[in-house]
Amino acid sequence: MKHLIVGLGNIGEEYRNTRHNIGFMILDALAEASNISFSTGRYGDIAKGRIKNRQIVLLKPSTFMNLSGNAVRYWKEQEGIDLNNILVIVDDLALPLGAIRIKGNGSDAGHNGLKNIAQMLGTQAYPRLRFGIGNDFPRGCQVDYVLGNFSSEEQKILSERIPVAVDAIKEAVLAGLGKAMCDYNNK
Repeated sequence: MKHLIVGLGNIGEEYRNTRHNIGFMILDALAEASNISFSTGRYGDIAKGRIKNRQIVLLKPSTFMNLSGNAVRYWKEQEGIDLNNILVIVDDLALPLGAIRIKGNGSDAGHNGLKNIAQMLGTQAYPRLRFGIGNDFPRGCQVDYVLGNFSSEEQKILSERIPVAVDAIKEAVLAGLGKAMCDYNNK
């Protein structure tokens, strides 16, 4: 069984440590924990490996956040991966920093990356892991907040919570989405 794990973010050095790139950060941690490395492929950086007996394809789209669906659709078809074996990791303003919510489907909740993926796949029924980035910003400053860097205090929290997200992904791949939801949502 093969799984496509997609971390959403924006390419370029200026976006590397921004809140919007938490999907890339989590995938980098998963790749490191799995002893695999990324190489540049069509529509993004790809890493292939295994989590025990499961094949994984990690994707960091190079299409920018709002066009991520092109990369997801291409690699889903290229690798012959079932829609239920896709897991998209995305930042979420509605969750406290470091909180994890895993769902098998749902709305895009105003997230343009998720909206584009749903358009390209023709459905919103694909699994996702939402990782909280908090929402401590003045009204009207959402774009500056999500494209801003994490503070040193926030980075300490991330150093504890990103490994938890990696464990949640591993559990979703090995034991199924339902088990991962029970074990990691609201924790």
